Amino acid sequence: MSTWTPLESNPEVLTKYIRKLGVSPSWSVTDVIGLEDEMLEWIPRPVKALILLFPCSDAYEKHRSEEHERIKDVEEQHPSDLFYMRQFTHNACGTVALIHSVANNKEVDVSGGVLKNFLEKTLALSPEDRGKALEEDKEFTAGHQELAQEGQTNASEHEKVIHHFIALVNKNGTLYELDGRKSFPIKHGETSEETFVKDAAKVCKEFMSRDPNEVRFTVLALTAAQD
Repeated sequence: MSTWTPLESNPEVLTKYIRKLGVSPSWSVTDVIGLEDEMLEWIPRPVKALILLFPCSDAYEKHRSEEHERIKDVEEQHPSDLFYMRQFTHNACGTVALIHSVANNKEVDVSGGVLKNFLEKTLALSPEDRGKALEEDKEFTAGHQELAQEGQTNASEHEKVIHHFIALVNKNGTLYELDGRKSFPIKHGETSEETFVKDAAKVCKEFMSRDPNEVRFTVLALTAAQD
């Protein structure tokens, strides 16, 4: 298993990254400064995904294990075009969350480049094989490594990362949690274009409530660019 340098939760760096990958300049990554309703109104619209960064604490691992046991034998149905991939590369969770955010929103245009090539190459693959394909993709690895050096902290000093990125998206009216460390997508009930931001914020709050003494949570959004 290979190890990448971790991405920092820096909206400017992540926006530069997705554009380098081929995402249209019409879209960007922005900070979510609060999860209260009035704060959510400040997020530029439309919002296509929320990206949560949180510590991989004992509480998260316990919930992940219990959730897996509860769901593993349930034959859940998911949309055929839901793009879900496993994460097998250490510290690739930021890239995986961005892939999940973009690939599950057809309105987000992706022109020729490493991301478009990757999505086309892995379209018919299983989530596991998609994860392996990312690990073996030298162009993706190089792009990630280059951008990971542009944060405000020295990323090379943080090779052992305890934080994790996941994506929350609206797919055909269902709110999905897409976490490459989990064996399958997680459904969080119905949502809509109008209620997605509040619905996704509620899921973020659930993560926080499971770790009430933890403050190291960051929420970002994939939104229309305000340039």
